[in-house]
Amino acid sequence: MENVDYIIVGDGYAGLFFAHQLIRNNKSFRMFSEGKKSASQVSAGVINPVVLKKFTTFWKAQEQIDFLQKSLKEIEEYTGENYLINSPIHRIFHDENEQKLWLKKSDNVELTDFLDKNFDHLEVVKNEFHSGKVNQSARLDVNGFFMGLFDFLKNNGHLINEKFNYSEINTSDSIYKNFKFKNILFCEGMGVQENPFFSDIPVIPNKGHNMKVRLSQSIPENITIKKKHFLFPVNDELYFYGGTYDREQLHRHIDDSAVEQLTKGLSEFYPYDFEISEVNFGFRPTVKDRRPIVGRHFEHQNFYVFNGLGARGILNGCYFSKSLYDFIEENIPLQEEVSLERFK
Repeated sequence: MENVDYIIVGDGYAGLFFAHQLIRNNKSFRMFSEGKKSASQVSAGVINPVVLKKFTTFWKAQEQIDFLQKSLKEIEEYTGENYLINSPIHRIFHDENEQKLWLKKSDNVELTDFLDKNFDHLEVVKNEFHSGKVNQSARLDVNGFFMGLFDFLKNNGHLINEKFNYSEINTSDSIYKNFKFKNILFCEGMGVQENPFFSDIPVIPNKGHNMKVRLSQSIPENITIKKKHFLFPVNDELYFYGGTYDREQLHRHIDDSAVEQLTKGLSEFYPYDFEISEVNFGFRPTVKDRRPIVGRHFEHQNFYVFNGLGARGILNGCYFSKSLYDFIEENIPLQEEVSLERFK
């Protein structure tokens, strides 16, 4: 029998950022990874403090941005890699009214550090009304982040590549197979629907498609272009474009309507030929009040859940992993806005 402080079930942003907290605090743990690509792994990785449809910000945006930058520097210390890509978002304006709204909102105390007052005209793409730069926006090297952290976890004996079997948990003795654990954390995204301990948490699947494309004319480097969706380079050949939002068509295959929506959206501002190389989709776990779900099981006091990160998986996963760790280890209360208790 092996004693561990934690078992983590799930390998998306929630699981990996919580694992980072355990690494920082010298806690022993095992992460169970089924090896399938999660919604996190096919995500754009855009780090964005602004809601670009209405030019508003969201709860704790600056705190989350600051904490993410700090955490990624800490992760770099043991993986040897910096996964933050300085590729600020440039939002293409649809018309003059959007320009005026942007300038008006930029005087708001909550937005002045995010909305740049100087507009840019981008090369190659259509932007008759120019574009606005989102300061402090960036991207995560999603593929590098997951590969780097999985390699570190594997090399240090933390990673177990197998599907977690709920029926093998001895809840009274806190034993799973040959592991005796102090705490167990479930951060499975939409997989939580199969979890007998937390299947009733109110997460709503939101299906998102994105595609990799080859562009016949390269766009400016080191920026992320946004109109309806995000466009940025993945490597020398391919660009990422996406993603869609759909709560209706939840089957597990590619929707032709989503591909059509993406193709039309890209064509609106990219006037040259492009070729679709691949299409991916995932199911974001969302919550009606747009807050993550973090907390302790009502009966099993060392069972925890971390879910509902939605479209801001990187920021939510990073910031609230610390809140959850402090709740478990230091008994510091969770904020009511994210606590599982709000659904009690």
